[in-house]
Amino acid sequence: MGVAAAMAVLEDKTLVHGPVEALITMDEETGMTGAENLKAGVLDGDILINLDSEDEGELYIGCAGGIDTTGNFTYTPEDVPEGMAAYRITVKGLRGGHSGLDINLGRGNANKIMNILLLKGGEKYGVRLAEIDGGSLRNAIPRESFAVAVVPEANKADFEQFVEEFETIVQDEFKKADPNVVIEAEATEMPKNIIDEKTQANLYTAVATCPNGVIKMSESVKGITETSTNLAIVKSENGKISLESLQRSLIDDDKDNLGGEIRKVFEAAGAKAESSGSYPGWKPNPDSSILKEMKEVYNNKFGKVPEVKVIHAGLECGILGATYTNWDMISFGPTIRNPHSPDEMVNIETVQLFWDFLVETLKHAPKK
Repeated sequence: MGVAAAMAVLEDKTLVHGPVEALITMDEETGMTGAENLKAGVLDGDILINLDSEDEGELYIGCAGGIDTTGNFTYTPEDVPEGMAAYRITVKGLRGGHSGLDINLGRGNANKIMNILLLKGGEKYGVRLAEIDGGSLRNAIPRESFAVAVVPEANKADFEQFVEEFETIVQDEFKKADPNVVIEAEATEMPKNIIDEKTQANLYTAVATCPNGVIKMSESVKGITETSTNLAIVKSENGKISLESLQRSLIDDDKDNLGGEIRKVFEAAGAKAESSGSYPGWKPNPDSSILKEMKEVYNNKFGKVPEVKVIHAGLECGILGATYTNWDMISFGPTIRNPHSPDEMVNIETVQLFWDFLVETLKHAPKK
């Protein structure tokens, strides 16, 4: 939506505005490398209007920074013991969502749920893990997890009953936040190998002890998550198992400290851990001239004052503002729901409101 609006502004010669530049960055959802590699001196403007927010009628003047923390295991493939039955275990039906905006909604994390099932299944019924594939995006709450595991033939019936009972427990736990969760164990082809027992145990420990969800709510901005973490991906492939998590915070030191804590969790479980891709937050400026102007424009056009907010997500403004320190920045957009999930959608009615507001803002933008 933001790219389309920027291109429409450049194309429409009837719009009234001063000098305008369009900045379109690549890779915003998976690494922000476009923003990271923008050099000083390329752009001449003094005001950044970021067209990347998800609630019409709200103006954003600050955001959280983030850092990725990963843990990596190397495992030894072992032959499958005699007398085993193979199952494909599935956790699905969770809502998932944005790991910043939706992290405070109490939704289930498929990687955490799968880990509990495998851990208890191993303790009670001798379940051995062959492969696992949970989550897909570093900045999304994982909504699905899949595993292939083997169980002693003698324990098949008890294990199947355990999975049914476990599903009922999880459904009850998340009946409000994630009412459609489904957990299944279906017979499948026998895997060629299984993960060695030591690495399996270390993996379960790492996932179980890794913090996940809201760590702290903001004391200065009511209702806003200050610091959080999301265990986004747990995946085995070619003798390796990777755990990927994303920490966010409105306070850069807290983000970095949390990343350090999670590295220690992974290392204590025997994994090689590292943090990377750190990007700064965007410190709010309540005295911003573009904020003042846009509040007046919105009130004059729509008869109400827009809400001014800080967002627990990684807008590129933090990175861009570190390069262009003179910029006065603000972010807004149409209403979008369920971002970073297959259910993502835009409220069409708000697109027109968003466009009209952008046009009027450009017309009245303060001179710098």
